Amino acid sequence: MTLTTLLVILLILILVGAVPAWPHSRGWGYGPSGIVGIILIVLLILLLMGRI
Repeated sequence: MTLTTLLVILLILILVGAVPAWPHSRGWGYGPSGIVGIILIVLLILLLMGRI
């Protein structure tokens, strides 16, 4: 598997985990989705620069 495939799979798992529908994560606020957003921005910048 390539690095891009692994990053996409990891990102999908993080997105599912950041959904505030789970009872234990309702009080977390915007923290998990903010982290996912930062990861998406970094990956987008790396993709545009041709590093991935």
